[in-house]
Amino acid sequence: QVQLVESGGGLVQAGGSLRLSCAASGSIFSINAMGWYRQAPGKQRELVAVITSGGSTNYADSVKGRFTISRDNAKNTVYLQMNRLKPEDTAVYVCNAQGEYYSGSYSRRFVSWGQGTQVTVSS
Repeated sequence: QVQLVESGGGLVQAGGSLRLSCAASGSIFSINAMGWYRQAPGKQRELVAVITSGGSTNYADSVKGRFTISRDNAKNTVYLQMNRLKPEDTAVYVCNAQGEYYSGSYSRRFVSWGQGTQVTVSS
């Protein structure tokens, strides 16, 4: 159906920056929303940021003003620019996409998740 591949995680010092990318591939008819979630050890998965096909965005309060989500609709790719990183941003970041895929003569809804990429911020 639709696969998501993330890249860009790593280890960075507090105050530094990282840029995550997530590319969708497969029999894509349309992608309505793409977003990033994160899960830290012992905590529930939480929404970080989401962007619609029209460019509307929504951010978790904890990342507002520091993170920026963007997307390239032609490449079916979403980005997360993370600036002024803090140790509490340490987590596995997981990409999410929702839309429709081709299924024969029809299109069907999908919700896909990436495999996750580790972001570690040292103090």
